[in-house]
Amino acid sequence: MKIPGVSFSLKRALGISKIKQSVAKKTGLPTTKAGLERKIGNAIIKGIFGKK
Repeated sequence: MKIPGVSFSLKRALGISKIKQSVAKKTGLPTTKAGLERKIGNAIIKGIFGKK
């Protein structure tokens, strides 16, 4: 049975989320698939059309 408004995340409890966030901040590369695809897509479009 779930209690409304209460959740638990094993990744958060172990500190994995914090490590991923700090790596992404230092390298400038997103750690999620969607974020990485967005960054690569933006780079390709800027390469083709130049800066706005």
